[in-house]
Amino acid sequence: MSSFHLIGLLAAFCIGLAKSGFSGISMVSVVLLADLYGAKESVGLALPLLIAADLMAYPAFLKHGSWKPVWRLLGPALAGLLAGWWMLGWIDDAAARKVIGACVLLMVVLQVSRRRMSGRLESWVESRGFGLCAGVLGGFATMLANAAGPVIQLYLTARRVPKMELIGIGARFFLLINLIKVPLNARLALITSESLLENARLLPGVVLGIFGGRWLIRHVPQSVFEWMIVGFSAIAGLRLLLW
Repeated sequence: MSSFHLIGLLAAFCIGLAKSGFSGISMVSVVLLADLYGAKESVGLALPLLIAADLMAYPAFLKHGSWKPVWRLLGPALAGLLAGWWMLGWIDDAAARKVIGACVLLMVVLQVSRRRMSGRLESWVESRGFGLCAGVLGGFATMLANAAGPVIQLYLTARRVPKMELIGIGARFFLLINLIKVPLNARLALITSESLLENARLLPGVVLGIFGGRWLIRHVPQSVFEWMIVGFSAIAGLRLLLW
């Protein structure tokens, strides 16, 4: 097995881990896939893997959360999706690397803000305007870089949504949004027969990530793990943005 395939499997493994509760690690898969396959191509390549992970994670959280918060976010998220789709249609791969790097760094800032500045952010994040911004930014980030997790988490955390409900709402939101993204990616020729064949090769990594995440979440402190991911993602985002 080549090192190229091993790194691809690692990226797929990170996708599975992210759906098991370690959401911060999704940014690692974004950077690894962009390095391996090219920035724009990686967006379409990752999408079927994300949907496979969503379909495995969604049934586990049917009893938690509801669709109501999803419908509230859907309109703004669709506006962000269309803006991201338009941008992907005309930028080249070098520009896409910079945009994806910027998205990753923005997600890192939001992850840190969610933990370190909760008091100062509280009045803003409870406003209706923040919900609108979260939906648009989430849609834009997920279309360009499959990296909207921290935005949606920040929005739901600000609403004091309990942990299990937060995961259940997230599972519903991303399953729906990722399915909506399929025709948009296909229209840009980012999902092809060749990319689907590569998905089949990487799918075992997603499955291992889902089951591995269930074990890790019981044995590794999530806060420690996610801080490590934030640090790695910051370096990787800078690498995409600057090199």
